Amino acid sequence: MNVKIKTLIFYILPHHFISWISYFLAHITWPPIKNRFIDLYSHLHPISLDDAIIKDPHEFESLNAFFTRELEPSARPQARGKNTLVCPVDGRVSQAQAIENGRIFQAKGQDYSLLELVGGIKELAEPFENGMFSTIYLSPTDYHRIHIPLAGELTDTVYVPGRLFSVAPWTVENVPRLFARNERVVCKFNTAAGPMIMILVGAINVSGIDTVWGGCETPPSGWKVKHRKYDDVKISLKKGAEMGRFNLGSTIILLTQDNVTFDESIVPGKATMMGQALGTFK
Repeated sequence: MNVKIKTLIFYILPHHFISWISYFLAHITWPPIKNRFIDLYSHLHPISLDDAIIKDPHEFESLNAFFTRELEPSARPQARGKNTLVCPVDGRVSQAQAIENGRIFQAKGQDYSLLELVGGIKELAEPFENGMFSTIYLSPTDYHRIHIPLAGELTDTVYVPGRLFSVAPWTVENVPRLFARNERVVCKFNTAAGPMIMILVGAINVSGIDTVWGGCETPPSGWKVKHRKYDDVKISLKKGAEMGRFNLGSTIILLTQDNVTFDESIVPGKATMMGQALGTFK
């Protein structure tokens, strides 16, 4: 099918309705149904459970539990170094470069606004106007838990409503401002490298975004931006600790200041493993 036609179809699809159905199906726990779903999904998207704590796919309580499987503690060793950031997810690098005057590169001929990405909140955008960003895509076969690259204390979260376009490479190349249009959860941390933002971007069939401190952030989907400050609650995470998870696959965007230099392995198209060196800071 022509890419332009496929893109047009995605514009008119009822994204949230389709994703709600996916959420319902993925949480069925009745063994005859959930095992069939797991078998079908494994056939379409072969997944290795070698590193998972649970080895038998039918032992997972639901298809969603299968997606968000926990790995053995030794499965993802962390890169060492006091000034080293570790990769937050298994996935594939979409882009990793400098933010230029508040604009973030998406794909050839496509960019979007940093301010729009963080929900229009200037105080969140300003420290990163000429900082660094990395965008990592998680495919349906990847490990779906998200980990923090550097020890940090949570200061803000922002829920930003939006569409649920697919975040597969072909849609990223063809849908303008995709990451600033999709539903997302923005999480800001204070770290030894300065302020850092992790953005969990939703996508069609990604029927839930969770954080370890707030549980299920979506669904249900909202209609307005919701900004919460954590002045009265201290939430600190150690380097490499789990901070959230996706159902199915999606995209994580990391924002840092310009004191971060990405590792030579963090280039577009390269596969990543959670815990490998993402970069270093001065």
